[in-house]
Amino acid sequence: MSDRLPGALTGRGARIVFLAAALCLPPFYLDAFWLRVGLFSMAAAIGAVGLALLTGTAGQLSLGHAFFLATGAYGYTWLAGEPGPGLPPALAALLAVLLAGAAGGLFSPVAARVKGIYLGIATLALVFLGHHVLLTADSVTGGFNGRSVPPFTLGGFTFGAGDPELTLLGVPFGAEERLWFLGLALFAFTWFTARGLLRGRPGRALAALRDSETAAAVMGVDVARHRSAAFVVSSMYAGLAGVLLALSFRRVVPDYFSLVLSVDYLAMIVIGGLGSVAGATAGAVFVTALPLLMTRYADQLPLVAAPGSGDGSIGPTEAARYLYGAAIVLVLLYAPDGLHGLARRARDRVRRRRPRAPATDPALSPSQPAATARSKEHTP
Repeated sequence: MSDRLPGALTGRGARIVFLAAALCLPPFYLDAFWLRVGLFSMAAAIGAVGLALLTGTAGQLSLGHAFFLATGAYGYTWLAGEPGPGLPPALAALLAVLLAGAAGGLFSPVAARVKGIYLGIATLALVFLGHHVLLTADSVTGGFNGRSVPPFTLGGFTFGAGDPELTLLGVPFGAEERLWFLGLALFAFTWFTARGLLRGRPGRALAALRDSETAAAVMGVDVARHRSAAFVVSSMYAGLAGVLLALSFRRVVPDYFSLVLSVDYLAMIVIGGLGSVAGATAGAVFVTALPLLMTRYADQLPLVAAPGSGDGSIGPTEAARYLYGAAIVLVLLYAPDGLHGLARRARDRVRRRRPRAPATDPALSPSQPAATARSKEHTP
């Protein structure tokens, strides 16, 4: 075991440790804007991973992802807030994720019987129904104006703006700095659980369903049960993303959880690569960060007007949608496996071009005498 430990530390394990350490550094060096971009990207990545499991791996089209995001966000806000039960935030977050999974479970019989474009159209009803409930259930959702989100606390520590003030290494830790580590922990949990699911028997069963339901059934896969389970798991990931989004925005409003948000998540997994956790993460960062960056640097970009200018030019949000719409077309035409596929092919190309050390015959190694290069046969 001691012989394997150095190899693990210098290989994949070392890369994971280095990446984890690098992701812990931004709160000490970046300002609040960049931390907000990172928080929104991590929340989007969690939801995109759930949709990638459902659409990319199981082959089920869903346009109702925004409904489950809203369930997680409003579920946490109501359960931890006033008016509401006022539960401890950690318990409220867990129950909000379970509530999103329960909502997915209620819809799973439809997902078990309908597939393809018909399932996508059926999930549209969830978005419209959810938006109507968010606007009319004022006592729970706050109506059109929404509700303020209670800060997340765990063990007496507040992940958000609050007392007592915290300073680490001379850096004051406000809401964004504190939430960064919470979002990082939730994203790491999502990453490892989703990769474990894909590499295990459930992932292979879902991939078989995507390729051929008939062949999967012949191999013993329970088609209806696995399709329903995929919808429930995807809904729970979306609920977790909704909780982190609510904490990052600090206020939830119904108009954010519209059909446009569901389309954005479809764009994430298409651009990043269907059925890939890393691809869903890359697509989520691209789609989420692009409009924020264009808004910040609108005055320095050609053909893009600053927000609220009202001169008829293209705003940063619209320009960002045009750009990642063009990215979707380019991906579908030239890289159907998305950014993840491009990165994998580039990595393989670099490995093929890397010079290899010439193979040497250990039997003719200079370190061994010539007499021992070949064992002598026994003669009677």
